[in-house]
Amino acid sequence: MTIAIGAHVDQTDPIAEARARNAPLVQFFLGDPQGYKGPEWAYAGGPEGLRSDAEAAGVHLYVHAPYLINVATTNNRIRIPSRKLLQQHVDAAAAIGAKGLIVHGGHVNKSDDPEKGFDNWRKAIEATDLKVPLLIENTAGGDNAMTRYLERIARVWDAISAAEGFEQVGFCLDTCHAHAGGNDLETVVDDVRAITGRIDLVHCNDSRDEFDSGADRHANFGAGKIDPDLLAAVVRDADAPVVCETPGGADEHVADFEWLRSRL
Repeated sequence: MTIAIGAHVDQTDPIAEARARNAPLVQFFLGDPQGYKGPEWAYAGGPEGLRSDAEAAGVHLYVHAPYLINVATTNNRIRIPSRKLLQQHVDAAAAIGAKGLIVHGGHVNKSDDPEKGFDNWRKAIEATDLKVPLLIENTAGGDNAMTRYLERIARVWDAISAAEGFEQVGFCLDTCHAHAGGNDLETVVDDVRAITGRIDLVHCNDSRDEFDSGADRHANFGAGKIDPDLLAAVVRDADAPVVCETPGGADEHVADFEWLRSRL
């Protein structure tokens, strides 16, 4: 199978990182993944340079939104800055011609009705000018998470499917998160497709921790707790571009690519 495989890389020079891995695609942050400051341009040529250099190199770009974006929460002091930050990253991703912006599903507080979180997702989609595909990612931990469990993902999709702009929303399936979140990897591709109708990107990661542990700790392929055949089967069945968010640099990533390709 010819599935495009790349990696999450440093944002300073994503094109050089792609070349070092002989990868047709890369994913990176734009700025601080743990801050509300907004996108920053580490690339010397700025957004225009990155866009044109990526096109010339034939490298597809994906942007991962900051981890602290949580558009589902009922806490206004988090939700409102999250929406603002989401729009800023959509705009920045569009400026570099990114294929998608990946964002975590977020969560509500313990005492909250999850329905409010689903509806806040709908409101966020309607409030955001989605100039690039927004790929919502399943997450590993938390009982109040919006996208850990399949039934919650289904409720998010029910809510946002009525939103204006929904045609720009896709799904990113993370294998470590699915495993650690307690979702059966044997059926997860079909399960997710039955809900969303699509899988646009796979974050292929082994997991340092056991099934249903709720722990988001990635491992290199074959070094974690996920059955190697299952990991490969998810990638094969999803038939979408792959980003490896595994530990290490170019050498480790190339070894992971080879490990995965040998099993596809």
